[in-house]
Amino acid sequence: MRALLGLGSNLGDRRAYLREAVGSLKGVVAVSPVYETEPVGGPDGQGPYLNIVVELDTDLDPRALLGVCHRLEAAAGRVRDERWGPRTLDVDILWHEAGPIDEPDLQIPHPRMYERRFVMAPLADIAPDLAPDGWAERAEGRVARLGWL
Repeated sequence: MRALLGLGSNLGDRRAYLREAVGSLKGVVAVSPVYETEPVGGPDGQGPYLNIVVELDTDLDPRALLGVCHRLEAAAGRVRDERWGPRTLDVDILWHEAGPIDEPDLQIPHPRMYERRFVMAPLADIAPDLAPDGWAERAEGRVARLGWL
């Protein structure tokens, strides 16, 4: 099944956290270029994020894939002190072939992905079929494409 994950980091060696997470994933089909982005929401004074989108070919259902996302975050030492606060690694399921899903702890497609340029710019690079027409006019935030992991 096709699935897309959004990964971001704004603490420590951001690129290393992303590289290690991608290296731990099974069934990687494509990895977007890296984008540096301003934080959206959360506390003031956060540093910029590095963001990527990863496409997978997976046998995992969305619930099992969510478990993988949480294990990757834990392996990177993520601490969940503050909503939208700084983090070593954030891994979100953006889209899964088995969706849509609307549960309290799992929503697919991700409910805010189309509003966020830091998601849509890398997603459009590797999965343009999932990027709706006009997304660039609606998505918020500034991003700078940095190249590859």
